[in-house]
Amino acid sequence: MNTSELQKVKQRYNIVGNCDGLNRAIDVAMQVAPTDLSVLIIGESGVGKEIIPRIIHDNSPRRREKYFAINCGSIPEGTIDSELFGHEKGSFTGAIGESEGYFGVANKGTIFLDEVGELPMATQARLLRVLETGEYIRVGGQKIMKTDVRIVAATNVNMRKAISEGRFREDLYYRLNTIPIQIPPLRDRGEDILLLFRLFAMQMAEKYHLPKIALSDEAKYIMLKYKWPGNVRQLKNITEQMSVLSQEREISGEAIHKFIPEDAESTQLATISSPGSHSYESEREILYKILYELRGNVSDLRRDMNSLRKQLDAARSATVDTSASNLPSIITDQPSATISSPARTAAPTVQDAVAEEISEPESLNLEDIGRQMVEKALERNGGNRKKAAQELGISDRTLYRRIKQYGLEK
Repeated sequence: MNTSELQKVKQRYNIVGNCDGLNRAIDVAMQVAPTDLSVLIIGESGVGKEIIPRIIHDNSPRRREKYFAINCGSIPEGTIDSELFGHEKGSFTGAIGESEGYFGVANKGTIFLDEVGELPMATQARLLRVLETGEYIRVGGQKIMKTDVRIVAATNVNMRKAISEGRFREDLYYRLNTIPIQIPPLRDRGEDILLLFRLFAMQMAEKYHLPKIALSDEAKYIMLKYKWPGNVRQLKNITEQMSVLSQEREISGEAIHKFIPEDAESTQLATISSPGSHSYESEREILYKILYELRGNVSDLRRDMNSLRKQLDAARSATVDTSASNLPSIITDQPSATISSPARTAAPTVQDAVAEEISEPESLNLEDIGRQMVEKALERNGGNRKKAAQELGISDRTLYRRIKQYGLEK
């Protein structure tokens, strides 16, 4: 897409900004619009992901059909299947009539599923079937319904992590992610921050008949340095606050601190680790590393104890054999103090060693954080149970029992 066409799209949808990441997202949306491919829009909360599905629908062959934007996170889990796929009369309390659901009403059109990462697992299975076959069954019904709907989804969730934790179906992810579109966070858009500020300041001035606010050089530097965890939504809110509450129309560096937090963690740009360097996401990562090493030490101790037990068993057997061969003379000389000494004193030692070897792993089974260890191991190995079991130092069968115990089945 050339520059003039790109600017026309931005003007039509009131998009402000010239950063490469934003331009790339708009370009991909325009290229994929004429097709029926599924699109997954990825970006943090507040970056403006809802503009992209509108661009896709309006420039597609379906533009004259219906368009629905659905926030999956705002619909209760108990009713979301009914909302999406419809229900039959009397299928649940309050179902006084039948409903087509969004997939029925939007036939031939486009559905935008915002926050798709929040869908329950059962609903994900239904959605996967719609994507694969175009078929679904209403809640409480038996008849197979058909629909021809273009699906555009968006999420601010780390989908790879959600998959490894069993919160999102991997097969559904690949179905939705046919064409990925990444929306950059505001902190990575550079001068776009100031362009958006001017737009929001002008809108406030026109709407409420206020003198337009502007930024000093120091205030601009602070705006560009701030990390904007709330992205465009946060910038708009702060601009509106300054327009209404600030006495001066030129915002100085000192005045802007009344509206932007001075928390050092929030006002510094995010640092990126150099390739090959190792860093921990949190102190919990360090704890996991220590625990894995401790488990390895326990395994070594177990092997040593098993070796010692075999040596003691061999010594006891040799002692018993020797005592049996000398039994007649021993009974003749010392009837009451014969066999009790070597064999019976060795046995309790072996018993103690065995008991100690068995009980120690039980005392170190780390029940309080066992679930977190299993989850982390599965995440590290992309959900591969065999590799996760090897990393944890346990058998595949033991790992399977723990996955069932902690409710981690996918």
